[in-house]
Amino acid sequence: MRLVVISGRSGSGKSSALHVLEDQGFYCIDNLPVALLPALVQQTENEEKLSRVAVSIDARNLPHAFDNIHDVLHQLPSAEYQLDVVYLDAGAEVLLQRFSATRRKHPLTSPDVSLAEAIEQEKQLLEPVANMADLTLDTTNMSVHELRSLIKLRVAAKTSSDIAILFESFGFKHGIPIDADYVFDVRNLPNPYWDPALRQYTGQDEAVIRFLAGEPQVSNMQEDIGHFMRRWLPAFIAANRSYMTIAIGCTGGQHRSVYLAEQLAAEFRQQYANVQIRHRELGETD
Repeated sequence: MRLVVISGRSGSGKSSALHVLEDQGFYCIDNLPVALLPALVQQTENEEKLSRVAVSIDARNLPHAFDNIHDVLHQLPSAEYQLDVVYLDAGAEVLLQRFSATRRKHPLTSPDVSLAEAIEQEKQLLEPVANMADLTLDTTNMSVHELRSLIKLRVAAKTSSDIAILFESFGFKHGIPIDADYVFDVRNLPNPYWDPALRQYTGQDEAVIRFLAGEPQVSNMQEDIGHFMRRWLPAFIAANRSYMTIAIGCTGGQHRSVYLAEQLAAEFRQQYANVQIRHRELGETD
């Protein structure tokens, strides 16, 4: 049995994530009380059609339910399940905007608690879940389409307990991905942007690929990042790590970071079965 627990602050995209998993054949339950998780696992472990289950857990649970959630999740009554905890979050300002745009009521608001206060309280309430998450996704700058694609690729398509590795390119001028496990800065490398003939292209285009492949510094950076990750990934795997996000950043997230993410992903696919690419500033996930 595979059990995916989706949690996170209201407005971060939990419902969209759960809908994606439902479309992919998961049996989905929204807002399951934490205390009912053991009974759910017992009920489904001998049901073949319920071999993939996804549940969302949010702030509508009783506050004390989160105090022992680690014990509940890691002492479920079956040795035959694979557990993935996925936590979604977004910046407080973005969450405020989303609630204002949809006119939805936050589950923690009341006559005495404003929306901004509820958003902060929810962060504190869900901290035990956030701390134990196998995969954390920051949806601040994601469209619904991007989130759905990422959930489909990173969660639904994960068919084994093998580690899922994501190489993500980004631009520092747009902010560092807060859900990255490692961040490598490649802004010191020769920049195709300063060549007017290359500026319009990206690190996926042949002209930029030829330019960067011919620069020794770029090759050295790729080799050093690859060596570092090959050195330490086995230790994460031995510690039962399920997901790893490796962010490669240049100034705008168009050329150098895109090229290196592509090259490193191709290199690691020779050794690992589940390697993905995301180009944040290009809006692409593969």
